[in-house]
Amino acid sequence: MHSADDTRKLFLPDEAATLALGDALAHALAPGMTVFLEGDLGAGKTTLTRGILRALGYPGRVKSPTYTLVEPYTVSNLYLYHFDLYRFQDPLEWEDAGFREYFNPDSICLIEWAEKAQGLLPSPDWVIGLAPEGLGRRARIAAATPLGTECLARLVLT
Repeated sequence: MHSADDTRKLFLPDEAATLALGDALAHALAPGMTVFLEGDLGAGKTTLTRGILRALGYPGRVKSPTYTLVEPYTVSNLYLYHFDLYRFQDPLEWEDAGFREYFNPDSICLIEWAEKAQGLLPSPDWVIGLAPEGLGRRARIAAATPLGTECLARLVLT
């Protein structure tokens, strides 16, 4: 059960606002976190990830891992893995892909389409939903673990 303290909602009028939210999230994330990114195709999940990576200091190109399934990024001593499980047909593909080792105390894992590996993923610390609203999108950030709640308390939204 979520309380008001462990859920934040905000309206993102444009791409710049989505990138700015990613920047804010980057400052609240902690190593070892698992984050589920929810939303339809084109909802802004990769844009949000780009905002997080830019804030962490990653200068390179950030692309959707739709065909590679995972894009690894190293920023200083942090490992960030961006997964896109959209193409999974069976949750057991998760086991076969050997992704379990990516989830460790030194990494942050952002997962799109987590429901495609239902029951095999670690519990998310945050669930971030993006949904179209008017000309922009509505973001909902929910903490689902004690670590997630602690990190959400550090989130500064402007």
